[in-house]
Amino acid sequence: MAAAGGRDWVRDGEIRVGVVADPGLPTEVAAALAGGELVQALAANVTGRGRWRVDVLCEALPLDERGLVSMAELGARRRAREGWDVVIYLTDLPRRSGTRPVMADLSTGHSAALISLPAVGWVRLRRHVRDTIVWLVRRLTGKEVALQRAIGWFSIVRETGSCHPGIDVSLALVGWRGHARLLFGMVRDNRPWRLVPHLASATAAAAATAAFAIFYSSIWGMAEALPPWRLAVVTAGAIVAMAGWLVVYNHLWERSAAHHTPVEAVLYNASTALTLLLGVAFMYGILYVLALAVASMVIDAGYLSSQLGHPVGIGDYCTLVWLASSMGVVAGALGSSLDSEEAVRAAAYSRRERERQARHQIAVAGRDAQGPG
Repeated sequence: MAAAGGRDWVRDGEIRVGVVADPGLPTEVAAALAGGELVQALAANVTGRGRWRVDVLCEALPLDERGLVSMAELGARRRAREGWDVVIYLTDLPRRSGTRPVMADLSTGHSAALISLPAVGWVRLRRHVRDTIVWLVRRLTGKEVALQRAIGWFSIVRETGSCHPGIDVSLALVGWRGHARLLFGMVRDNRPWRLVPHLASATAAAAATAAFAIFYSSIWGMAEALPPWRLAVVTAGAIVAMAGWLVVYNHLWERSAAHHTPVEAVLYNASTALTLLLGVAFMYGILYVLALAVASMVIDAGYLSSQLGHPVGIGDYCTLVWLASSMGVVAGALGSSLDSEEAVRAAAYSRRERERQARHQIAVAGRDAQGPG
């Protein structure tokens, strides 16, 4: 089997694929695929002869001055050093070609490709990364295959040219669904459930306020008087208020000047907002479960019934904890002021996103130091 450039890919009966992955989620996905799943998919879909070997290397891909991965420049050197036939890079940095989000880039001249995990999506990630790698390897080995046949779920993916040097083909996401898929992929990569342990002071303040509210009898009557829809509004308002406070107080909102296009700035800010909203929602859920357990153990049903003037059940406990937890989240916003800005950024952004922002801040500081002209 020969590649597009005429090079024989089968040496000693073995075809070597190297997967270089960023630390974190990309490495986890690559390691899971290298266990045999990817080898079987390549053998079944790319060639019927020759043996496949997949090597995984965990390494932070170097970024250029724009905060992007220069995949084409790295491919040839990495192949020669490791003895691979093809190199696949996995990164958790979002990529764009013009205004379109890019899921993958392909360089036939360097026998290399790059997959951006946020654009792959946020559900069934491993399977879709596997299918994308198979399609890319087929193209690198000179075998044409339709996108919809190889990657059937990607109805919003189009094969396009690229504005990046050294890239022959890009798989771009089109339409509003493409932007939405990239957005949710970025949120998944940020892992919003990590927010709680990073906000120790906020969590402590929320728990203390919720505990006070649970044992304050006036809250019991107030919670009973509020209809469920109003309690839901209070909860949503509390979560939005805390997420908004975290964004403002920790300077997480990015200006358009920090990005190549206003659309890119909107995308990054939206991913930050969604990450924090989901993170605070996780905090609320944990707080609610713990507060309900405490209330059911400490507040006697007979005493609660005497205070409310009617027999009580589990629903009454759930209602009073509902309001108490919402009050706790609002107090948690003030408590978050005691947590360091770096801790909040560590919770709100993936490691590569923090690296991108750090590079941008250095570049801005350098321009400011040079002054006008």
